Amino acid sequence: MNGDRRRVSYPHMGEYHVAFQTLAEAMGAEACNPPRITRATLELGARHSPEFVCVPFKYNLGNFIEALEAGANVLVQAGGGCRFGFYAEVQERILRDLGYEFEMVNLASVWKAGPLLSSFRRIHPPASNRRVVHSVALAWKQAKAIEAVEGFVRLNVGFEVERGAMDRIVARFLRELGAARDMRSIAQVRHEALSDLTAVQLDKPADPLRVGVVGELYVLMEPFANCGIERRIADHGVEVHRFVTLTGLLTHGLIGRRNVRRDIGHAKPYVTYHLGADGTESVARTCVLMREGFDGMVHLKPFGCMPEVSAMSALQRISREHTFPVLFVSFDAQTADTGVATRVEAFCDMLAMRRKGVAAGA
Repeated sequence: MNGDRRRVSYPHMGEYHVAFQTLAEAMGAEACNPPRITRATLELGARHSPEFVCVPFKYNLGNFIEALEAGANVLVQAGGGCRFGFYAEVQERILRDLGYEFEMVNLASVWKAGPLLSSFRRIHPPASNRRVVHSVALAWKQAKAIEAVEGFVRLNVGFEVERGAMDRIVARFLRELGAARDMRSIAQVRHEALSDLTAVQLDKPADPLRVGVVGELYVLMEPFANCGIERRIADHGVEVHRFVTLTGLLTHGLIGRRNVRRDIGHAKPYVTYHLGADGTESVARTCVLMREGFDGMVHLKPFGCMPEVSAMSALQRISREHTFPVLFVSFDAQTADTGVATRVEAFCDMLAMRRKGVAAGA
């Protein structure tokens, strides 16, 4: 490993790099954020990845290569309940074959408190258990703040009178959050951002169109990977609801089978066994939101994602039996923004016409 200083990096996923940076630095290591994802990141990752591996693997590998070139010497990877759980081992082998020297910290599939604490300590071994717990708590608080602010924006950004007002507030929030290093400061930054967002003037109807977004965790949470689809939907005057978050996934992992049983209960009669990863939750959430009167759902997945492919048959049946609109979008290394924009526009226009037709029939 180059030098004695541990320079820690991690794949981009939405704005969570702010919390990851705090985690590393609070433990005493140096954070080495990879550059923002661009098309070059994807091309770099795809060049060195197995051809038919899902696209999150390629984004992650591209992030790692860019970080290593910037001087990182410790890479952190986490995983989910599918092939994602084996990313770290495969990516480590590829990167070593490319000649890079580094340490890989694999957090995948380690959900019990003891092993999880030991895994986090590998980020910076000199850190005491107390310091590790404190660092994780700070990062968790920051992640919750990010999720609260982004959740508010998804519900309201499509109705702002002055376009870009919320984006400016969020940009300032992220800068201030990144500098906050204690619980009180994090809470204050969160409170101020939400207050400023609430003050933004909106032109929002009393009963707006509501769309839920479900699917595979990475393409849900990384806007570059999904061509910014949440904002594209919102720009058509739609409330966008997304329930998959980093802290939610970690909580579900700690709860374990109880969470799966709950989702299967919501998804009946369309799912009777766990589909793996986020597949069961995609069906369960669709059933719940349909019953709550949502106007439609958007299902996102990487091309070839087996749990979400399994979920699609159930979602198609739900859509057919209840005439409930579901837009299916699959992403790979060749997905173009223009095609996604066209499909989103047609879907939102259909929802609006459907709402008018129901109102006229009433």
